[in-house]
Order: sequence, then structure tokens, then C-alpha cells
Amino acid sequence: MKDLSLRGTARLLTALLAAVLGVTALASCSSGAAAADATTGAPAGSGAAAAEWSYTDATGTTVTLPQRPERIASYADYAIGMFAYGLRPTAVFGRVDVATDPRFAGYDLSQTTVVGNSYGEIDLEALAASKPDLIVTGIYPTDRNGTIDSTQPYYAFADLEQQAQLAKIAPIVAIKVGGNGLDVIKSLTALTEALGASPDTVAAARADFDRASTELTAAATQSTLEVTQMYADADGIYVVKPDDEPETQLYQSLGVTYTDLHPDGTYYWDIFSWENVGQMMTGDVLLANVEGFQQAELAAQPTFAASPALVAGQVHTWNGAALDYASQAVQMGKLTEILRSSQQVA
Repeated sequence: MKDLSLRGTARLLTALLAAVLGVTALASCSSGAAAADATTGAPAGSGAAAAEWSYTDATGTTVTLPQRPERIASYADYAIGMFAYGLRPTAVFGRVDVATDPRFAGYDLSQTTVVGNSYGEIDLEALAASKPDLIVTGIYPTDRNGTIDSTQPYYAFADLEQQAQLAKIAPIVAIKVGGNGLDVIKSLTALTEALGASPDTVAAARADFDRASTELTAAATQSTLEVTQMYADADGIYVVKPDDEPETQLYQSLGVTYTDLHPDGTYYWDIFSWENVGQMMTGDVLLANVEGFQQAELAAQPTFAASPALVAGQVHTWNGAALDYASQAVQMGKLTEILRSSQQVA
């Protein structure tokens, strides 16, 4: 569980720990023609006939189909974005049990086939039986310069062999998940619009996002709190570097102050063994990733028991939200309430 390569990093935030600290959903979308770039939302400019659908993803791969795909296979995090924008995935797989993943609360999964509930474990036969037109997943950069390692599998895929098997079922597009949070949101939004999401639905979600952003900025401005976003397990504490995870980067840009002891150090994580956690106990609020130690387990660690935030009870279970406007509006609302209800203790 200590794979601290970039894919391991992403897995600790999402699979082990996201979302900054990911295979497949099939979407029944309305038909029509659209073309966009996954990273910019700009027209792909293929010059093809009106009925043809073309899309260039974060890796520079262009997928061209005779018409807009109607059945979309997507990793859970992006399937949530499709639901949020009014599309209906017909199959999904994720890093955790999809049926009990609270991020799907409020979305009707009755017509959605779950083909995987653990990272990299995808039922290829079930996926093939769903007859997807397109597979959507993510790809994480290997450094804060945004470098993409094309020799590694896309996120949520077990290995290159599995990726090749998936590519035989349907074309694959990848969303880059790293660095600037708003860029990632725009990339997912551009893809869903290209797949037929209603502009009015997207606009309404963006309006909610803008209101939530304003509220979060106000709460952050009115406080002097330092927030520590982290994952903890038996080996120690992993503190997310706010500039490297899209969600924390977004909130930091809106005024939230995060623990960032070594901003120029190793990518994505500051890692502290339990013997050294005294070096990172500077936060007033702890956001403990849902898949790691929570308040009781943290309090049981003798070297961490004196953490001011822990003593004050300002420890909150944190589940990285999907990077779409609707999901992030809700997530920002949660953080706003945490900031408004917390006190400076460190």
C-alpha cells in the first residue's frame, strides 16, 4: 500500500485516501454532433461531416466516430460528473463500492450496471456486454510541470495489458487530473457537453459553483485558520501539497490556507512517519481522508495525541468530490461551514 509513484499518489488520494490527495460507466446521452478538445473545450476542427463526432483528449489522442457516442463507459469520478450534468451512465466502475459511495447519493443507479468496485478490477465481459461507444478515464501528471508518462496505464486501469483489452472494446479518452482545479472542471465539462449535456444544466451548475466560491472566499477571508488535508494509516501521515491536488489548488486560489511545509519539495505529498508527525501539527483543522485513519485512530497514536486540532475536536472526515461544477459547489459548501464553525487553536 506504499506505492508512492504518481499512480500510487493518485490512488492514495482517491483509492487509498481525491480528487486532489481515477473503469467504466456507460451513458445514455442524447444523439447529435459535437466536437471539443478535452483540455480546452475548443472545437476539434476535424472538418468532418456534420454527423461525425471527434474529440481530442489530454494526451493528444483524437477519437473520431461516425456520430456522437450514446453509451459512455467512465470511471466513477467522471460518471458522477455526467450524472450531475443530466447524462445517465448505464454502467460504472470505481475504486470503492459504487452502490455505497456517498458521492452517488441523489443519483438514480437503478439503470446503471456496476462492472467494478475496486481499483483496476474491471469485469471486461460485463463491460463488453454493455456495448460502450466510448470509455472515459483520467490520467495524472508525474510532476508539477504536468508531465504525462505515456508508458504508464491510464488511471483506474490495472496495467497496460488491461488498457489494451479495454481499447479493443471501445476507444478511450482521458482527462488530465492535476494542478489547476478549474482547468480539470472545465475539461470534464467540455467532454460532457460534447456528449450531449444540456448547456442550461451546465450553466445552472456553474451558477451554483460561482455562489459557493464567493461564500468560501468570504469564510476564508474572515478566518485565520490553517487547514491540513491528509491521509493517515499505520505508517504515518501523508499531507497533500495544495498546489499539486486540483481540489486544494482551487480552494487555495479562493483564499483557503493549507498546511504546506515544503512547497518546493517532493511532488504531491509531504510524508511523515509517526515518529516525526510533530513536525506537521500546525493546522487548526484536519481533513482526514475517508479511506484512512479518523479521529479515534489518530488519537490512539501517542505521537499525535497532542495535535491542537485533534484536541479541539476539529477533525473532519473528507471525501474528495468529483471535479464538476455541481459536485464542487456542494463540496465548497461543506468546507465553508467547517471554516465558519472552527476556531484557531494551533
